[in-house]
Amino acid sequence: MDGVVTRQELTPSNEPGQSTLTITGEDLSVLMDVVEIVCPFPNMNDTVQAYLALTPYLAFGIVPIVIPSFIPTIDIMTKKIKSQRGTHLQHLKKLANANGFVFYVEPGPLPGQSIAYLGPNIRIPVPQPVLSVNMDAHTNVESMSFALDGLAKETMVVTVYDPVTGRIPIPLPIPSISIFQPPLGARPTPPSKLTFTTDQGGETIDHTLKTVLGRLLKGSANAITVSGSLDVLRYGHVLRSKALVGVRGAGIAYDGLYYVDSVTHNIKRGEFKQSFKLSRDGLISITPKVPA
Repeated sequence: MDGVVTRQELTPSNEPGQSTLTITGEDLSVLMDVVEIVCPFPNMNDTVQAYLALTPYLAFGIVPIVIPSFIPTIDIMTKKIKSQRGTHLQHLKKLANANGFVFYVEPGPLPGQSIAYLGPNIRIPVPQPVLSVNMDAHTNVESMSFALDGLAKETMVVTVYDPVTGRIPIPLPIPSISIFQPPLGARPTPPSKLTFTTDQGGETIDHTLKTVLGRLLKGSANAITVSGSLDVLRYGHVLRSKALVGVRGAGIAYDGLYYVDSVTHNIKRGEFKQSFKLSRDGLISITPKVPA
């Protein structure tokens, strides 16, 4: 792991050896969110902007990996100049959101190195060892709770204008699906909300296509979320985010494969625990058995 210590807490004790020092650290993306700047990007597409924003952090061992936009757009400087107003992290997340991408910093593969990734949210297809709950000796998690939010999914409507006059608005609904995240539930939760994007899709054809494709790449929020914790020694592995993991022992409705959204590491002397958050789109597993 590579990162920056952002907080420390000291709790003295009257008992010898019972005082504790708690150190909280974050990945190196926290360095990208401390200085606000104003920087113009004349005649530059999103890919070039991302690389320029990440260039100063090469000194910290951060290697940028930026996937080019599927529909690149360049604003001619005589008409419009894009600029950054805020921190580099805010601008990078803005670029990711505009293309339906994600941005995160992942430590490795060697000590002192990290990878800054901006691209489609592609999860590793190989499932990690299964998380077992309520299975006696096979249980390898300390706690796990499931929640289904019926209002999590939404259908977004993009407003485009007719190609003839360019004045008549045409609503274009975009389904709440993701190209790179196939459904993991046999009974997906239907979208219950209808929202209108604040961006007008009819400026240009490529702008409209970019808005629609970005929505299809990003998808919608998963209705089922799982939170829990585990002991790494009992689990036998280190649970990784941005990958798949199986769950068993929770019943027919909630067993199956999930996406690992985030993992928090809690390390003490002689103890290594993790808290995690999982998600998927619907109830009932699409696979008859999860990989052990």
